[in-house]
This record gives sequence, structure tokens and C-alpha cells, in this order.
Amino acid sequence: MPEVIGQMKNILTIREQDIVPGAPVVDAGNFRTREAARAVVPDGAGKVALLRVGLYGYHKLPGGGIDEGEDVPTALERELLEEIGCKAEVAGEVGEIVEYRDQFEMVQTSFCFIANQVGEKGEPDFTEKELREQFSIVWANDIDEAITLLESDEPTNYEGKFIRVRDLALLRAAKELAK
Repeated sequence: MPEVIGQMKNILTIREQDIVPGAPVVDAGNFRTREAARAVVPDGAGKVALLRVGLYGYHKLPGGGIDEGEDVPTALERELLEEIGCKAEVAGEVGEIVEYRDQFEMVQTSFCFIANQVGEKGEPDFTEKELREQFSIVWANDIDEAITLLESDEPTNYEGKFIRVRDLALLRAAKELAK
């Protein structure tokens, strides 16, 4: 996977007020920071990998936190293998999305890519938390169906509401790049 060089273009910044209208503006200066890598992953037939979070009623794109000592490409490769059970090659950068999750006192920056699935599809290696939240893999027929699925979601938890906005922005930006 190519190394991420320099700054990525900001696709979207999501603030608490975007998720919880009327929420007070708070100083995020002391928030912890988290970096993540995620991707829109089509397979050879153009189907797009999503994760269904059954417990909270939403879909999300594969990806997750960058561990200490990991670079972005390594984290993305690990997360895709864990969450959708397959390897993928980065086809391009989409950009970054920044989330200010006031209730978690966290600012998360997601580095976003398009990555093509390569080789065989295997089985995910979900964490205990992901198993409790009823994660499962869904291969949407194409990027439009992936967008439609997320548009129809109504997450029942705080995190899911951020994820829906974030991943819809990522899917739409990836679709524009593919044109």
C-alpha cells in the first residue's frame, strides 16, 4: 500500500451540533485525539463492503483506529482483514473526515481511501465488542446501493449517528472520484 504523504483534503468536519441540534458549543481543546483509517472497498464485481451493526440499526464502512506505532497503510490493511476478512489494495485517497464527539471528549480524524478487494474473501475476526453489537458483513450491489442503505439507517446510539454522517460523506466523495 502506498504511504500517505502530506495532508489529505478535508471532506467534512462533523460537530456535535450536526448530530444533536441545540447542543451547547464546548471547548474541544482538551479532547483526546484518535486517528483512524477506513475505506470504500469494492470487490471484483463492484459490490461494496459494509458492516451491519445490528444492535444499533446502522451500516458502516470497514476501518478503525490506528494503533500506536502503526502507519496509516498498515492500520488500514489490518482493519480490512479483521473486519471484512480480505486483503485490499489502495486505489486512491478520498480525503479526511474530522469528528468532534463532545460526549466522548474526542476528536477523531479518519483518513479515507478507495481500496479494491484482492484475493479470496475470508472470514472477519470481530472483537468481543463487535460481536456483542451484532456486526455482520453486507456486500451492497454497488456504491449507489451502499449509499441508499446508509441513507435509510436510523442509528439508535450516539456513535452510530456520527458514523452514518461520516460514512455517507465518504461514499459520496468516493462516488464523485470514480466519475
